[in-house]
Amino acid sequence: MSVGNAIRRTIPDMKRVAVAMTDGMLHFELSVAFEVFGPAPAAVTGPWYDLVGCGPDAVRAGRFLLEPDHGLDRLADADTVIVPAWADVDVPPPPALLDAVRAAHDAGARVAALCTGAFVLAAAGLLDGRRATTHWAHTDVLSARHPRVDVDPDVLYVDAGTVLTSAGKAAALDLCLHLVRLDHGSAVANAVARRLVVPPHRAGGQAQFIAAPLPERPDHPLAALLPWAIERLDRPLTVEDLARRAAMSSRTLGRHFRQVAGTTPLQWLHVQRIRRAQELLETTDDPVAAIATATGMGTATTLRRHFHRTVGVPPDTYRRTFRTGER
Repeated sequence: MSVGNAIRRTIPDMKRVAVAMTDGMLHFELSVAFEVFGPAPAAVTGPWYDLVGCGPDAVRAGRFLLEPDHGLDRLADADTVIVPAWADVDVPPPPALLDAVRAAHDAGARVAALCTGAFVLAAAGLLDGRRATTHWAHTDVLSARHPRVDVDPDVLYVDAGTVLTSAGKAAALDLCLHLVRLDHGSAVANAVARRLVVPPHRAGGQAQFIAAPLPERPDHPLAALLPWAIERLDRPLTVEDLARRAAMSSRTLGRHFRQVAGTTPLQWLHVQRIRRAQELLETTDDPVAAIATATGMGTATTLRRHFHRTVGVPPDTYRRTFRTGER
């Protein structure tokens, strides 16, 4: 694939948006593309996007039967191609879709995959040697199946220039709004966000806000230990404390943690403290200093530093965005 010879369009040219539509795509991400790039907000005084759907004569997305405007071959005429989520990552995308996406990229289109649409781009070879992401539940599969892709499981979206990928569901909206912001500026992107009643801007490097896994088997050596530790996050737990509680050596404890959580005991504790801080920020009015004490972080300064480094945003920003019950 001679990507290096492709003609790259400039940002002001990004007017024609084509949504790749085939059987096996999820209707939510299809809807996201049509909602963001379809109706022009009142803030737009100049040209808006010319949005089309490209696919076979009829496309089934979930329980819906859709009729695209053009065939897949018209993807090559687009400035931006949106590839919605692929419903079953164990089913290979159809060759016609892969060929059309490759042809569009070679012709200079900016190609953006929403959620598991990254599997389509990876199968087409567009993610080789590039950093990319997808829904956190599928990042390990994407990495194992396509080892030449630099999979980042901890971000909302990745902008690699002419190829962009997002994590799941809400992050698909974030990526689409990011494209609008690139093309039309923050004011217009914010107007689209207000119409959709979503946060106007979440940076791509923000974490996907997932909890660390717990053992599924009740007889697992860590099954009783992890809940015990979670109930004591306000205390200064050490690896030795955990090993003593589990009645095993620190080395054996570390091996079990790597198998269950894919990380070390201390890193697991750190993630649990951050997760508890997230819950308290979402559900209480407690000041950051009190949350730092409740999560074993000690001081507000320490919590802010570790929270920002892990989650990607400061605690106050997280609280404003994710606080439940507010309108």
